[in-house]
Amino acid sequence: MKVYEIQQFGIDALTLTERPDPQLSYGQVLVKMRAASLNYRDLLVVKGLYDPKLPLPRIPFSDGVGAVVAVGEGVTRVKVGDRVAGIFFQKWIGGELTPEITQSALGGAIDGILAEYAVLHEDGVVRVPEHLTDEEAATLPCAAVTAWNALFHAGNLKAGDTVLVQGTGGVSIFALQFSKIAGARVIATSSSDEKLERVRKMGAAETINYQQIPEWGNRVRELTDGKGVDYVVEVGGAGTLSESLRAVRHGGQISLIGVLSGGKGEVATAAILMKNVRVQGIYVGSREMFAAMNSAIALHKLRPVVDRVYPFHEVPEALKYMESGSHFGKICIRF
Repeated sequence: MKVYEIQQFGIDALTLTERPDPQLSYGQVLVKMRAASLNYRDLLVVKGLYDPKLPLPRIPFSDGVGAVVAVGEGVTRVKVGDRVAGIFFQKWIGGELTPEITQSALGGAIDGILAEYAVLHEDGVVRVPEHLTDEEAATLPCAAVTAWNALFHAGNLKAGDTVLVQGTGGVSIFALQFSKIAGARVIATSSSDEKLERVRKMGAAETINYQQIPEWGNRVRELTDGKGVDYVVEVGGAGTLSESLRAVRHGGQISLIGVLSGGKGEVATAAILMKNVRVQGIYVGSREMFAAMNSAIALHKLRPVVDRVYPFHEVPEALKYMESGSHFGKICIRF
């Protein structure tokens, strides 16, 4: 079967090669992949910035969807013909995140799904909503589950709450969509007026161009009558956390998800203390969260935002497009 391997780090070094057709063991399923989607993490992994000591070769990418074409002995959760996605952490079924679970991340700690066929344990797959295309369904395992966890599992989002989302990448767009179906008000930031216009059409109540207003935390407070937002979906990291602390209300929550602006920096710990703010790290989520999210997506017929779809042989071009930061929503690969 054809697979992509990281044999050495770098987008242009990503190698399309062949491996023997996989064999099934007890409890495993064989998935013929149909589509994949990119996360910022995948770009970092390929470039060697996520884990410079990652054992190579490694098949990258965590998010994909396909059809079950064979099942091993003992499999009962799925059957041949089911359309499934692999869960990000193959061993996180429910409960709390543990060190053992973190060693089961697709496309990082273990081989990912950028291959014609993937062998996954039956516990590590979920059926995806029927109304979604393959590309739309492929966007769910990381970005969507992360947003769902931040708002509804680690958070307790309810109608009337206010949510701040940063930028227009996958997690932020899903957070906007989930907030809207929950009846929450959304404030969105971006450096692009064109993208801000698009999020307004998707239901964002207010938008802020952070290049024009660098101290956007103060602007958020103005838009909330001096109170601040209930939730911040923080994907920027060190470079945006200070503004998020200005933007969040007393007793509010910042869900720390991404490192787009860096992984280290000064933190105004006094603001966390004096505003009684909860800063919650969000590292994707469990299969239980994925299943709950799928039920909501199916009920509301929610459709993920797919920016661009590349063919399987153009994965490096897709990664370069992500690196440019020009996308709105998700970038996908069609097998």
